[in-house]
Amino acid sequence: MNRRSRARLLALELVAIVCALFILVPFFMILVNSFKGIRESALFGLTLPTGKWQFSNYKDVYEQANILRGFKNSFLISGLVVVCVNLCASMAAFVIQRRNDRFMKAMFYAFIVGLIVPVSIIPTIKLMSLLHLQGTYASIILYYTAVLLPFSVFLLVGFMRAIPRELDEAALLEGCGYFRLYWRIVLPLLMTVLVTVTIVVVVSVWNDFFGPFYLVTDSRKWTIVLQIFNFVTMYSTNWGIVFAFMVIVVSPVLIVYLLLQRYIIDGLTAGSVKG
Repeated sequence: MNRRSRARLLALELVAIVCALFILVPFFMILVNSFKGIRESALFGLTLPTGKWQFSNYKDVYEQANILRGFKNSFLISGLVVVCVNLCASMAAFVIQRRNDRFMKAMFYAFIVGLIVPVSIIPTIKLMSLLHLQGTYASIILYYTAVLLPFSVFLLVGFMRAIPRELDEAALLEGCGYFRLYWRIVLPLLMTVLVTVTIVVVVSVWNDFFGPFYLVTDSRKWTIVLQIFNFVTMYSTNWGIVFAFMVIVVSPVLIVYLLLQRYIIDGLTAGSVKG
């Protein structure tokens, strides 16, 4: 590598570092303001607290907000959506890629359309009402499963191309049925990309606001994001407590993403070379 190439690479790295710092500015603002008092936090500054650090803001969050119930609902909905999406997407990808006839190609293109066409919330609410599911956990779980299924199928079909068909033929010759072939042989091979799907699904469900806002009418079933919305409207005069609430809500997903980001990249690129 010559001197000009090294200088260009160094310049690109500096630009990437600056862009990363800009992205981290909102997180830093939320963090430092969560330790400030009422007046200082209302300024939305980026400086450290000038007076006493208000660690009591976090204590007030647990005392004033239904944060534990919000966490329970978010974990419950996220977990069930992960199970539904992983099972449905892996089975659909297995059939689509292995049969590979005109009908299955049409089904695959239908999933691709699902990636492009935006979700229409009014027909969704009407459908949930006709099915008598509006306001239930089932409504929001089915909604997220339908929304996240196209991306998951698209990702898994691409990965399935890297799994040799000889494995299927050998298993069928040994008397293995199709479901057992999927469950015992194919599904374990999909674990790398299923981890990617799981992380994407959890982050999408955890951070979404509009789905629960329109489909969950019972406040006892509100997710943690809706709890933030309700908390801000009630305690907007004390932004220190609001920022503390945001830190608590963001922390679990942020930690999971930082720990498992390598699996996201591996899963997204797993089937891109072989084929």
